[in-house]
Amino acid sequence: MLNILTEITPTRNFSLTYIILDSIFIAFFCILLTVKKRYATLLWSLLGGILYFIVDYGYFHLISHSRIITYQGNQSEAITFWVLLWMSMSYGITNFAFIWLALKKDKYLKEWLLLIILWWLIAPSIASIDTSNPVMTYRTTGQYHFFMGILLLIGYFIVILYNIFSKQAKINLFHLLLIGISVQFAWEFSLLINGIRPLNEASLKTIIVNSLLETNLGLPYMYFLQKLFFKHYNEDFTKLKRI
Repeated sequence: MLNILTEITPTRNFSLTYIILDSIFIAFFCILLTVKKRYATLLWSLLGGILYFIVDYGYFHLISHSRIITYQGNQSEAITFWVLLWMSMSYGITNFAFIWLALKKDKYLKEWLLLIILWWLIAPSIASIDTSNPVMTYRTTGQYHFFMGILLLIGYFIVILYNIFSKQAKINLFHLLLIGISVQFAWEFSLLINGIRPLNEASLKTIIVNSLLETNLGLPYMYFLQKLFFKHYNEDFTKLKRI
């Protein structure tokens, strides 16, 4: 039986060109959300990037020392800070936007998700014009996957109890699972097929474990936060009119 809480070591290798191109896309994506008045989505996405950075730099790097960043084989605190800031804002913004838009079933959901997923899949191919991959990042997971598993169980346990005891509309558990698993799987898969994450004997386990656990653990909590928000506000932050 596969123990999803056991140690894995997710690794990535990429170029500075990839970082620059992705940063341009993230800026464009945020501008697009603003133009389409998806203000709540934008704020949620930015908070997601900040949260990722706090966890990745604050906990993984500074506290648990499980996150390692090297540039041309050398470690530097400045490089670690800036690379983790970019990684956190990139995947934090796109992941949280993916989740928020999917949970609310946005009018243009298919277009938003296609934009994000296409970028994840195609960006590394565009960046491959730069054949150097001086940036390498990896992290060990044994220190915290156990706690992630507990958070996942608590969250979905709350949803199950809510569905059993609440007289309100039931929460679609499979919808939450589909979003939580697919968002992580989509970018893990894009990393793998584009060679950013190395293909080896641990690749399958890494993509399965991360997809089932790492983003999915937050979906129940995100669902209730969004439900609370839309109880009082619209997407553009105007007050919800009571009839």
